[in-house]
Amino acid sequence: MGTRVLIVEDEEPLSLLLRYNLEAEGYDVDTVARGDDAEIRLRELVPDLVLLDWMLPGLSGIELCRRIRSRQETERLPVIMLTARGEETERVRGLATGADDYVVKPFSVPELLARVRALLRRAKPSHVANLLTAGDIELDRETRRVRRSSRELHLGPTEFRLLEFLMQSPGRVFSREQLLDGVWGHDVYIDERTVDVHVGRLRKAINRPRKPDPIRTVRGAGYAFDETFARD
Repeated sequence: MGTRVLIVEDEEPLSLLLRYNLEAEGYDVDTVARGDDAEIRLRELVPDLVLLDWMLPGLSGIELCRRIRSRQETERLPVIMLTARGEETERVRGLATGADDYVVKPFSVPELLARVRALLRRAKPSHVANLLTAGDIELDRETRRVRRSSRELHLGPTEFRLLEFLMQSPGRVFSREQLLDGVWGHDVYIDERTVDVHVGRLRKAINRPRKPDPIRTVRGAGYAFDETFARD
């Protein structure tokens, strides 16, 4: 079984968005909409990390966080608090309750995923793969470097995130809208044609003469990292 993430969030669209992006990263994801239901779930199976909304029906996120810290089985469980409360006093309160990190809504999905990876890296280093490899391409998340056939490639920050996002799910076709959400964040309003521009830049940076193109264009659907590329 892979790294397990429990999302405790009563806003269904946000819960679905988080689940989609976390599963795209390779995590096993479970979702609960109520604080009291989450407490029961945590007694049944302890995940590797919890994304916990502050305001929940049944039992507040703050109280649930207190209870998580009071139990021996979950006292070291990584918790990221999600909330619309951005005041310093509220952030301090959330962290004082036992949350390991604090993210204010609306937030960037790529930033949240980076925080998840960073927290897991500190709590459970073996659960986060720093190196993504396929065929002759190697992407190092820690050093932010990409190599092809041992030759370093120079990618812009957006092209790096785009390649990282695609390499995490070989063979999976992502629409331009999904790529915008996953790479740029759902709260960024830019034209979908921007995706085509950055895919073009990515291809120019990583492709070499007589070498296969790992980025597959699916007409009318979007783009994918070719699942057969690693076998070439």
